[in-house]
Amino acid sequence: MPENPSSGQGAEEFDAADRSLGELVSEASGNISKLVRLELELAKLELARDAKQVGKGSAMFVAAAVLLHLFLILFSVTAGLFLYDVAGLSAWISFLIVTLFYLLVAAIMVGIGVLHLRKIKGLERFGTTMATSVSVLRGEHTAER
Repeated sequence: MPENPSSGQGAEEFDAADRSLGELVSEASGNISKLVRLELELAKLELARDAKQVGKGSAMFVAAAVLLHLFLILFSVTAGLFLYDVAGLSAWISFLIVTLFYLLVAAIMVGIGVLHLRKIKGLERFGTTMATSVSVLRGEHTAER
């Protein structure tokens, strides 16, 4: 007795054969549309993650600039005069020591800011999935899972 075409693998092939070309094109178009929407959503999520890292790194640079400004105006004069008066150094050497101290603090803050910016990963998953999608659409790659 021949196999029943409505059981197992044969049913899927039979259903696909009964569908019109227009239905298949419509379904493919809908799937491509859904794929593009999902790819864009992935890109948005990855950009949001990276924006947080940029914000953290940038905040460290801004904090460094504000601190340098405040320290240079308020504490520099006080520290320079302290070294001049207590250590007996000349005024220019006293203020040079204070200036070099601020340079060191600024370098540390810039280093922390750079470390935060290096954590940015880019659109790694978006690029991978988009390349796979393009290769599938071109027929170069089959969707295997």
